[in-house]
Amino acid sequence: MNHPSTPDIEVLSSEQCWEQLRKVSVGRLAVWAEDHPDIFPLNYVVDHGTIVFRSGEGTKLDLALAEAPVALEADGVNADTGVAWSVVVKGQAETIRSAEDVLDTVGLLLFPWQSGHKDHFVRIVPTSITGRRFTVTPPATWWSSLNQAPRAGME
Repeated sequence: MNHPSTPDIEVLSSEQCWEQLRKVSVGRLAVWAEDHPDIFPLNYVVDHGTIVFRSGEGTKLDLALAEAPVALEADGVNADTGVAWSVVVKGQAETIRSAEDVLDTVGLLLFPWQSGHKDHFVRIVPTSITGRRFTVTPPATWWSSLNQAPRAGME
């Protein structure tokens, strides 16, 4: 059998992870909601080794600031080279409260995509950051005859 080679995966250093996170402004915030995980899209900015986002009142804010740790995942791909990356930051979210810290945060040019009152500034203080970079595999290398197998119709 002819097996395609597995693409190499590069484990990113902490510095490389932060560099990648600075390239995009949208990620996914994972939180714990009673008995299940929940995920929210999020605009963020990197600030001194932390992640900062703005939020209005609601479920996302309440769950992010609960006692359970949170995670932020962001990724990207270079369409020209076919190289993709993914970074996960795990840590605790905390409200930015002091006037000085809020003023510093306003200067970060953090612009949420969705309109509305986003008066709460939240900082994720990392306990870990991990990332990887890899070449996107062309579909022809993982496409198999099973992809053409007949499927049962909707009942």
